[in-house]
Amino acid sequence: MRENAPVNLSDLLLLGQGSDLASERGVSCDGQLPDASDPQLVARARAARKALGSSVLVLGHHYQRNEVIEFADITGDSFKLAQEAAKASGVENIIFCGVHFMAESADILTSDKQKVILPDLAAGCSMADMATANQVTKCWDELSSIGLAQEVIPVTYMNSSAAIKSFTGEHGGTICTSSNAEAAMKWAFTQGSKILFLPDQHLGRNTAVLSLGLSLQDCVLWNPWKPLGGLTEEQIKKAKVILWRGHCSVHGRFSIDSVNEIRTRVPGVQILVHPECTHEVVQAADRVGSTEKIIKIVEQSPAGSKWAIGTELNLVQRISQNNPDKEIYFLDKDICYCSTMNRIDLPHLVWAMESLVSGTVVNQIRVAPEVAKYSKLALERMLAL
Repeated sequence: MRENAPVNLSDLLLLGQGSDLASERGVSCDGQLPDASDPQLVARARAARKALGSSVLVLGHHYQRNEVIEFADITGDSFKLAQEAAKASGVENIIFCGVHFMAESADILTSDKQKVILPDLAAGCSMADMATANQVTKCWDELSSIGLAQEVIPVTYMNSSAAIKSFTGEHGGTICTSSNAEAAMKWAFTQGSKILFLPDQHLGRNTAVLSLGLSLQDCVLWNPWKPLGGLTEEQIKKAKVILWRGHCSVHGRFSIDSVNEIRTRVPGVQILVHPECTHEVVQAADRVGSTEKIIKIVEQSPAGSKWAIGTELNLVQRISQNNPDKEIYFLDKDICYCSTMNRIDLPHLVWAMESLVSGTVVNQIRVAPEVAKYSKLALERMLAL
C-alpha cells in the first residue's frame, strides 16, 4: 500500500456488505485476535489525526483492539464515553470507536452543530437487537391491558436502540450502564413499584438480587415472542422486576465449567467477571464489576496476584499487558471477543479521519428529533444519578 494511497473501499466492506472474512477482519470467532493492520496505516492515522487537531474527538470503548485505542483521545466504558460526549460541546466532530447504540447516544447528547461518526456502520450489538421498539410497545400495551403499566418504571441498559431509549424516557424511566445499574434501579423503585429491565436479563437479575437484596422469585422473565411474555397475570403482579429476554453473546457464554476448570488449573486464582454474565457464574465469582471496575480491581491488586477475568478478550489482553506483575487469565479460552466491536479497525478509522481531512463527513449517525427528544431525557436522568 502506497504511503498516501486512499484506503481501498472495496476492502473495507463499509456497510457490512459481503462475506469475505479475509478482507473484513474481526468477524470470525475463533478465540484469537486478528492480525494487526498494515503498519503503513499507522503513519497515515497519525498524520490524519494531527491534521484534524482539536476539531475532532476520538472516543474509544475498552473492547476496541489496541490499534484503534492507540488513537483514542479518551477511553472508557459506555457510561464514561456518554459523559465525555455530553461534555464535548466545543468539538466539531466526534469519531466514536464503539458500536452503533453508543454513537446514537453521543448524537443525542451533543448539539445539532456537532457530527458523530461511526467508522463502520456494521458495528452493531446483538444484545441491542434482542429488543425492538415494536416488541417493547407491545409489552407495554399488554401490561396496560392488565392494569399494571402505571406501576412500572422502565430501566433500559445503554445497549439498546435510540427508539427504545426514547420509549424509556417517554414512560418515566432511565438509562443505565453496568457502572450505575444499582443506582438506576434504586431510583426507579422510588418512582414505581415494579421495574421493566431492558434488554439484558443477566445484568437486571444480578443487580436486583446481589445489589438490591431482592430474591430470584421477585424477578420474572418476559419472552417477547409469547403472549403476555409467556407469563400469567399473577406472576407479573407478584414480580418486582420484569426482565427482558436478552443477553450479551460474549458474556453469556462464560460457564460454571469455565470457573471450575480455571480454579483447578490455577491454584489461588481469583475469578473476576462482568455482571452481564449469567447469575450462576456471577455467584461463583470472587469479584464482580463493570468494565471500569474490572480494570481498577486488577490495577489495585497486589503484585503476584492471579486473576481469571470473564469479559471481552481485547480488554483482558490489554489488562494483562498493563499489569505485568500479575498473572492474568482469560476465563474461557474458547470464547470469542466481541466481533461487532472488532469491525472498528484501523482501515476504517483511517478512512473516517482522512475523509474529514478532505472535507467529507462519512458514516454520520443521526437520530431523528422526535426520537432524540425522549431519549435525551432518559439519558440525562442517567447522568444525573
